[in-house]
Amino acid sequence: MGDDSIAVKEGGLEAPTRHPIDWQNPNFYNEDALFDELERVYDICHGCRRCVNLCNAFPTLFDLVDESPTMEVDGVDKKNYWKVVDECFMCDLCYLTKCPYVPPHEWNLDFPHLMLRAKAIKFRKGDVKLRDKILTNTDAVGKLAGIPIIVNLVNATNRSKPMRELLNNVMGIHPQAKLPNYHSNTLRKRLGKRGMAKLTPVTNARTSGKVALFTTCYGNYNEPAIGEDLVAVFEHNGIPITIAEREQCCGMPKLELGDLKAVEAAKNANIPVLARLVDEGWDIITPVPSCALMFRQELPLMFPDDPDVSKVQQAIFDPFEYLMLRHKDGLLKTDFSQSLGNVSYHVACHQRVQRIGLRTRDALELVPNTTVDVIERCSGHDGTYAVKTECHEASMKIVRPVANRIKQKEVDCFGSDCAIAGHHIGNALDGREPEHPISMLRRAYGI
Repeated sequence: MGDDSIAVKEGGLEAPTRHPIDWQNPNFYNEDALFDELERVYDICHGCRRCVNLCNAFPTLFDLVDESPTMEVDGVDKKNYWKVVDECFMCDLCYLTKCPYVPPHEWNLDFPHLMLRAKAIKFRKGDVKLRDKILTNTDAVGKLAGIPIIVNLVNATNRSKPMRELLNNVMGIHPQAKLPNYHSNTLRKRLGKRGMAKLTPVTNARTSGKVALFTTCYGNYNEPAIGEDLVAVFEHNGIPITIAEREQCCGMPKLELGDLKAVEAAKNANIPVLARLVDEGWDIITPVPSCALMFRQELPLMFPDDPDVSKVQQAIFDPFEYLMLRHKDGLLKTDFSQSLGNVSYHVACHQRVQRIGLRTRDALELVPNTTVDVIERCSGHDGTYAVKTECHEASMKIVRPVANRIKQKEVDCFGSDCAIAGHHIGNALDGREPEHPISMLRRAYGI
């Protein structure tokens, strides 16, 4: 059944089930119906409060209730319901690790997708800041920021205190938030120039033995070295690798904004290309957990009747999930040449909720003389949440226990499958640099 992701139902225990997102139904955008459901769900959450330690959405809700005249949800001004919505970054942990009332329970609680509905209504009303539209338009920002010469200006701006204060005043981007670097020599350019090794795939029970890399907008524009390390590790293990002929953002940033039409446009661009690769016998790998979750969960729930969406859903893997499936059949090389020492490994929320287990930890522990301390707490980043002026302090409060755990362990290296979470943790460690787990594995191989 997996982890602690279970829901109590009369007569026994059943795994949580997810209902399709009825986002094309006009009633989905009915604000009166939304507020009725928000009131129902907020009242259940107020009576339970198990999720108080997950993110700032629940403390915000409970403070509103506790400070109301009745100290119940009926005493909360409904215009303040939006404050809870704005704090939710849909990590999905409440649904899959805390809430006892998710389907098949009769109360049918799906807090993250209720927040999605609220965000979609806000977006349709135009109640969205220009900053947030820009930040979630990752392909356009990456292409613009990655233009030669401009890329140097962008990166210098992100490191300049006076310019960061200006960004704060003009756009509401917190001056202490860690912003990613941009590269004009993108991952797709690097892999295209490099070419791919001619290897013969070896199949096993779950994998075809050859993979197509969905580079992701972050991996392409911001940290191409992660993708290069992934290719090196996979080819070292005899796994042929290619890249999709074209791709764009998976749609997760727009989903979190509530721009569901943009999610549909991203799906229409990516799914045909990926489905064609699956038809040709390729498995799909993406190094960013949020992108994998998008293809595995959110798109299938938004488009439950699209056979190509389902096809890609069944063929997409987390990199370490893939490697450990190979290891199970004796197909993973363990010719490591150096230890990693003491490692702090942060499990990204969007990886935890895929219910694949701690495969990154398992792979790193194959390296001799390596110990891995697993941290299963949210980093509080969420891609854009931690960079917003109004959210940054809350994000730093959320990440503090993660950073304190790393300090206590005095580790040799730390990192997360979510690269931006890793950098946010590093920001809480006074700028210490993280190392992505796939980069750790390449270093252990000595390749």
